[in-house]
Formats: sequence, C-alpha cells, structure tokens
Amino acid sequence: MTFGAAAYAMWGLFPLYWPLLRPAGDVEILAHRMVWSLVFVAAVLTVSGRRGRTGWAQLRTVLGDRRRLGLLAGAAALITVNWGTYIYGVNHGHVVETALGYFTGPLVSVLVGVVLLRERLRPWQWVAVGLGAAAVVVLTVGYGRPPWIALLLAFSFGIYGLLKKLAATGAIESLAVETGITAAPALIYLLILGGTGAGTFTGHGLSHALLLIASGAVTAIPLLAFGAAATRIPLSMVGLLQYIAPVIQFLLGILVFDEHMPVERWIGFTMVWLGLAVLTWDGLRHSRRARLPTPAPGG
Repeated sequence: MTFGAAAYAMWGLFPLYWPLLRPAGDVEILAHRMVWSLVFVAAVLTVSGRRGRTGWAQLRTVLGDRRRLGLLAGAAALITVNWGTYIYGVNHGHVVETALGYFTGPLVSVLVGVVLLRERLRPWQWVAVGLGAAAVVVLTVGYGRPPWIALLLAFSFGIYGLLKKLAATGAIESLAVETGITAAPALIYLLILGGTGAGTFTGHGLSHALLLIASGAVTAIPLLAFGAAATRIPLSMVGLLQYIAPVIQFLLGILVFDEHMPVERWIGFTMVWLGLAVLTWDGLRHSRRARLPTPAPGG
C-alpha cells in the first residue's frame, strides 16, 4: 500500500515540477520527457538484468510480438497526447481542470468498456456515468467552453489504460517500448531547436539542464512504484488510491496556484465526486458479493 500511495502522491505533485522547467516551452518539455524517460528506463533494464531479473530479455520478447507491439504503439500515441495536454494545462493556469480530468478518468474507463468492449453496466454504474455526463454540461456552462483539457486527459488515459491491459506487458518494458517509439522524433525536434538557437537546454544554466534531464526519472519512478504496488495489494485498494493524485492536484490548483472556482465549477465538481462515490460504492459492493462462497447444492 505504501508504494501505491507514494506513486499517486508523486503524480499529484507533478504541477509543482513542470513550471520549474520554464522558459522551456510545452513541446520542448514534452520532448525532453520522452528522451530522458527512455534513458532512465534503459538504465533500469540494464540494472535489473544484472541482478538476475528479466531486463532486456523480456523487452526482446515484447518486441518480437507484433500484436503487443501494435497495441503499445497506439498507447505511445495516446500517452503523448496525455503528457502534452497535462504539461500545457499545468503551465497555462489550468491545474484544477487537469485534476478534473483524472477525477473523470474512472467514469470514462467505464464508458470505454461499454463502447469498445461491449461490456454491460450495472444500474448504479449507469447512474455514475450519467452524473459524469451531466457534470460536463454544467462545467461547459461554467467555463464558457467544453472542459477540453479534462476531457482530453480522461479519454486519452482511459483508452491508453485499455491498450495497456490488452498488451499485458510489464510496466518498465511497456514504458521502454512507448518511449522508444516517441524518443526518436522527440530527439530530432530537440536537435532542431538546439541548432536554431530556440532550445533552452544549454543556454539557461546547469540547474535548468539537470531539471530537464530529471524529467525522465520523475516520469518513471512513480510508474515503478505503482507497478510494485499493483502486484501486492487488492485491485479495490488500487481503485481507492487513484483518487490521491487528483485530490492533491485540485488542492494545489486552489491553494498554491490560486485558480478561481466559481459556483458553476463547484457544482460540476460535486457532481463528478458524487458519481465517483456511486461508482466506488457499487464496485466495492460487487467485489464483496463476488467473494462470497457459493452455497452448496441441496438442503
């Protein structure tokens, strides 16, 4: 449980990190994140291989599986959208809206299951999804526009999670493939920036360069902690822990970044929270029923 709580707490604190990378632009930050994540993951794979674990051998197995490779390529595209949207939201004063995206994520995951996997929802799940949809309408009125940052985050991460589930690949190997796919165009972009003098990596001091490099570790460490937790604690507990990150983001948006919260947004957020409460309650109730022993036939 400690690993899981630590992972979600680190994700929740991300809004404090990305502004530190200014004056780098959003796309430059995203490109550095991809490149240095690959470097960090390669180091982890090398160390794990030396300690007798799978390391690079497992990665080669994944690369030899066309189906899994295709799924992870799709996941790489979606996580690029997710990371880029999140960096943009944080660095342009929309931290609360990024929190909304991750609050809405579980509801979107249920909707994705219905649309793409033809899953049948229980009545209370429909209530939760309905509350989420109504909240989007209320928030659209409150923002004066659809909450597109939140919707992009929620849907990109929801479908990303589906592809990762179908790929059934370890967290570190999966991240290695995803960043391996995206790192080449990211590196080309950074070289072009550097060649034209528009990049910030070498012109703003050692501390700025080190912060950009550290984006790889900042990306990978929470994922590794989450992977360690997912194998040790029940799925229901993972489901509850996931709310730590958006709660921290929401509080940072209001208390640290001083973002405005008019009445319409409070109403919309309250509807999302109510939908999550219904979804969580229904999920816990259903899992308890599933664990009950089946009565023996006969009297």
